[in-house]
Amino acid sequence: MKKIIAVLCGLMACLSMASAAKKGNKFVLGLDDSFPPMGYRDADNNIVGYDIDLAKEVTKRLGLELVCQPIDWSAKEMELKTGKIDCIWNGFTMTEERQKKMAFTSAYLENAQVVVVRADSGIKTLADLNGKKVGVQAGSSAQDALEEAKDFKASLKEVVEFQENVTALNDLEIKSIDGVVMDLIVANYCIQQGKKDFVVLEETLSPEKYGIAFSKKNRKLRDSVQQTLEAMAKDGILAEITKKWFGSDISKIGK
Repeated sequence: MKKIIAVLCGLMACLSMASAAKKGNKFVLGLDDSFPPMGYRDADNNIVGYDIDLAKEVTKRLGLELVCQPIDWSAKEMELKTGKIDCIWNGFTMTEERQKKMAFTSAYLENAQVVVVRADSGIKTLADLNGKKVGVQAGSSAQDALEEAKDFKASLKEVVEFQENVTALNDLEIKSIDGVVMDLIVANYCIQQGKKDFVVLEETLSPEKYGIAFSKKNRKLRDSVQQTLEAMAKDGILAEITKKWFGSDISKIGK
């Protein structure tokens, strides 16, 4: 009888593992869904973007189902830590502090934190923003860069926090603020696609690189994604996707 119970228990355990494996077939990508061109919603409310196209190809090759999960960007690290998402893949800057807490892939794009202003504002340098109001996305790398640029921040009249860059740029357009600190890649894309009368100041607050972040407990998945991106670089698909979004191959994988 004990043997029969043991066998039944074993079978139940196997079924449970199979069920868990099936549930684990999903690849949950955490993102800010208002961060073009990396990840955002199109006119039909579908989540699209450069990172999304990369993730679709990666998950297809790994035999995983991609789930794009919008998250509160200011709580992104907690979402990853608690296992609600498998990775943060959304133009995520690799800082020294973040690399202590998370397992990153190698950098796949280079970026910088810059300030966007209205073309007719007369603002040409960071110094010209002395006494002005500047917007920034809460919990973003732009906010981190602004905090580190202590003299520049101290020169400002006010720093206004926004939930996303789109709203900040709208406030810039209606002259509620005088500038927006944000990612260079995103700034250029928004200006080009939105045909806004904005310019990016030449001075940057900080150079940086984008990487994909995983929990340190999930290094195997990180390694699988890294290896797949490298394979995509070799067979030309990575370059193809990058050219689609940026006009040229500015990707860094395999270079």
